[in-house]
Amino acid sequence: MIAASGPIGRVVPRTGIRLPVWLIVPAALGTALLVLPFVALLARLDWAGVPAAITSEAALQALGLSLGTATTATVLCLLLGVPLAMLIARAPSWLAAVLRTLTTLPLVLPPLVGGIALLALLGRQSALGDLLAEVGIRVPFTTAAVVIAQTFVAMPFLVISVEGSLRTGGTEHELVAATLGAGPFTVFRRVTLPLVAPGLIAGTVLCFARALGEFGATALFAGNAAGVTRTMPLAIYTAFNGAGVGEDTAIALSLMLILVAIAVLVLMRGWRADAVR
Repeated sequence: MIAASGPIGRVVPRTGIRLPVWLIVPAALGTALLVLPFVALLARLDWAGVPAAITSEAALQALGLSLGTATTATVLCLLLGVPLAMLIARAPSWLAAVLRTLTTLPLVLPPLVGGIALLALLGRQSALGDLLAEVGIRVPFTTAAVVIAQTFVAMPFLVISVEGSLRTGGTEHELVAATLGAGPFTVFRRVTLPLVAPGLIAGTVLCFARALGEFGATALFAGNAAGVTRTMPLAIYTAFNGAGVGEDTAIALSLMLILVAIAVLVLMRGWRADAVR
């Protein structure tokens, strides 16, 4: 944040480090690029029709499905991601590097690639898919597929957050508890979890938000069936392709997703400020 002006051609921010004035122009353009699309979206929104749009049957159906699947995916991420984060944090450096790379891969790959990969694993003509089909289980294009896709793309956020907290906290407290006679589960429950609680909460919130906004992998792996796999992002996409909910409903749902993202950022900022104190 700019606090005062220094000599000509320079700007003095709050930190006291002088910045060239020419940095302000690209910074302002970058800010505009990030902010103006949302301003345009809000300007296009029919505010009088928002209550009717977000309470329509199609919108409520998509919202309910999104909240349910995102919550289930977040629980799965907690059950699977916390142990994985502990393994990465406590593993030898070479193994931790391999596991960390594999864990963060969904973050850097296009979500559509994740959907194709999930189809290759669980779809028709795959070994595991055929095995499940023999016992009457079909995963692709079901609500379960939505949960799996959301878990696949959201889990890295939780793992990275918890692993960072584990590394920052170190192992001294756990070693002391172990020397005092506490068993592994007691150490985990009474020492490790309280120490990583801020990172765990932050990772959980990010995980839920990412699952709620998942689109690409879900579209390929789960499809777009109303009431079964059509989540909020898919309902928005469907509306702008001339089917399903109306455009006003799609914009209203977009507003809801934006508000969720803002709430997540506000909560994350509060926890970071508490951590600094």
